[in-house]
Amino acid sequence: MAATYYVQECPTCGRNLQIRVEYLGKRVVCQHCKAKFEACDPSSAAYPPSESSLSLLARADQLIESATRSSLSTITRSAI
Repeated sequence: MAATYYVQECPTCGRNLQIRVEYLGKRVVCQHCKAKFEACDPSSAAYPPSESSLSLLARADQLIESATRSSLSTITRSAI
C-alpha cells in the first residue's frame, strides 16, 4: 500500500515538505534545516501552530498593519 502525503511548509525555513498523513499531530524534523515542528493540516484552524515562526510572522504583520493605520489616521487628523 502506498503512503499518502500532504504538503506543509516548514515554519522555520519556509520550504514545502511532503509529510505522511499518519504523522499529523506528531513532531517531525525538517530534512533541510533540521527544525522540529508539529505536523498539522494547513487547511485547519490550528495552522500554523502557535509555537511556529509562521504564526509569529503573522502576528508581526498584524501589529505592523495596526501601527501603519494608526499613524495614517494621526497624519490625516493633523493635516485638517
